[in-house]
Amino acid sequence: MDPERVTLAVRVRPGASRTRVGGRYGDGPDAPLVVAVSARAVDGAATDAVLRAVAAALGVRPHQVSLLRGATSRDKLLEIRQPPADLTARIAVLGAGTAR
Repeated sequence: MDPERVTLAVRVRPGASRTRVGGRYGDGPDAPLVVAVSARAVDGAATDAVLRAVAAALGVRPHQVSLLRGATSRDKLLEIRQPPADLTARIAVLGAGTAR
């Protein structure tokens, strides 16, 4: 595993009433993190909103988060470059929450 790059699986809920990162889609520690965004899934708007929301929720700069897979899917694989040392703990806290 490259400590300079970490992957994160997310499940997107486009068209939500507000943007929120939290909860898991399914059971277990490997279940994707839920990201609800108000943007619709049109012309990549939801994907862009997901990248910004995840960056904000993890406390990293937007350019550190990029899409690896799933441009047209609700299931996406993101890459976080130069993650903070406590990234695992931050993701665990978000995963324990609920997306609304």
